[in-house]
Amino acid sequence: MAVPDVEDHTDRTTGPQRVVIVGSGFAGFTCARELCRVLAKQDRDIEVVLVTPNDYMLYTPLLPDVAGGLIDPRFVAVSLVDALPRVRLVVATVESIDLDGRTITVTSEHHTPRTLFWDRLVLTPGSVTRLFDVPGLAEHGRGLKTVAEALYLREQLLRQLELADHEGDRDLRRARRTVVVVGASYAGTELTAQLRALADTYAKRRGFDPAEIRFVLLDTADRVMPEVGEKLSDKVLAVLRDRGIDIRLGTSLKELAGDHVVLTDDTTVATYTVAWVTGVTGAPVLGTLGLPMERGRLTVDVHLQVPGHPDVFAAGDAAAVPDLTKPGTITPPTAQHATRQGKILARNVAAGLGIGTQAAYKHRDMGLVVDLGPGFAVADPMGVRLSGFPAKVVTRAYHIYALPRGINRWAITVTYLTNAVMPRPLTLLGLVGPEEASFGSSEGIPERG
Repeated sequence: MAVPDVEDHTDRTTGPQRVVIVGSGFAGFTCARELCRVLAKQDRDIEVVLVTPNDYMLYTPLLPDVAGGLIDPRFVAVSLVDALPRVRLVVATVESIDLDGRTITVTSEHHTPRTLFWDRLVLTPGSVTRLFDVPGLAEHGRGLKTVAEALYLREQLLRQLELADHEGDRDLRRARRTVVVVGASYAGTELTAQLRALADTYAKRRGFDPAEIRFVLLDTADRVMPEVGEKLSDKVLAVLRDRGIDIRLGTSLKELAGDHVVLTDDTTVATYTVAWVTGVTGAPVLGTLGLPMERGRLTVDVHLQVPGHPDVFAAGDAAAVPDLTKPGTITPPTAQHATRQGKILARNVAAGLGIGTQAAYKHRDMGLVVDLGPGFAVADPMGVRLSGFPAKVVTRAYHIYALPRGINRWAITVTYLTNAVMPRPLTLLGLVGPEEASFGSSEGIPERG
């Protein structure tokens, strides 16, 4: 269904009630799907509109696998048209939100700004990479929140390795074969492990020692992946170091240039490839609303409602949701929380429309899974701590189960089975350039003045 450039406000008295969901991440996607299921059982004329810059839901936990050349990016993108047939899809970016006038203005590359009215508004625009005032970061660093960024990191690594093969200058060759990753939590550690595996495959295929490709993993914390507990963290540290990864804790970046970085201990590392995976903050549009925020996320109550605006809801990475299991804290920005919050969102939005009753969001932690490349993973399903091959089985099974569409599950399953007997492909396709993968272009983070 086409969206008119401007809607007549008088239509709101006779047309269907409308729920507008902003963002198609885990929370927004799940809310839209569950809400449509609830409404399908009711004889109510209620329209669900999903506004998103992309026509797919991105399964972000597998982006390290995309960057490492293990998984085709198509397989982590779930088609919204196919997965949400009852939803009216608006592929556009939210430019502004008028809470009093109950409208949002959206823009896209091929259309002039359009205004949409809403009766209930659900804010789930997700998050972007958290940046700091590090000189050169925006120009020379790349994140891992989008397909463009993941593909760029893969292509950049392979490109630099190919250039190094023909480089006569020893120092320059070493710089091209050096990768710096900032952030040793889940995503950064997984990314490092997958890029290391890709680099090892390249070296073996080209006939030189994989140790000549250097990886430096930085973090200001005092341990790798502190979230998994001391025992598993120590195992991860040992495995990564056994793979030749230079791990420097209590250290970050002081500045970046095109051919080197300076660390906070004033050490200089020559490199052309820098990944910045240090955490997230709420999408930029949230800061334009003039609403209370905590750690870059909208303040909401236990029903995921925005205080003072009972018809506005928020969840996922965009919301500071109270954690009822840990009073005084907010839930972390994880896919597990966002998916479950999406279900509560759907229930509470429906309740506001006179269908069913509200519920508070209370999370039960089902554990975590972290894939660390060939032969190793860590996981603690239901509190049972696993590492090595058993954790690898659990991790891959969980991701296959969590993907919300059958064709994507099938594709990932076949990929995993193929990878068990075949090496990773090394084809350099040149699909994404540095500008397309910049924080501004890929994530929509505005440039700092």
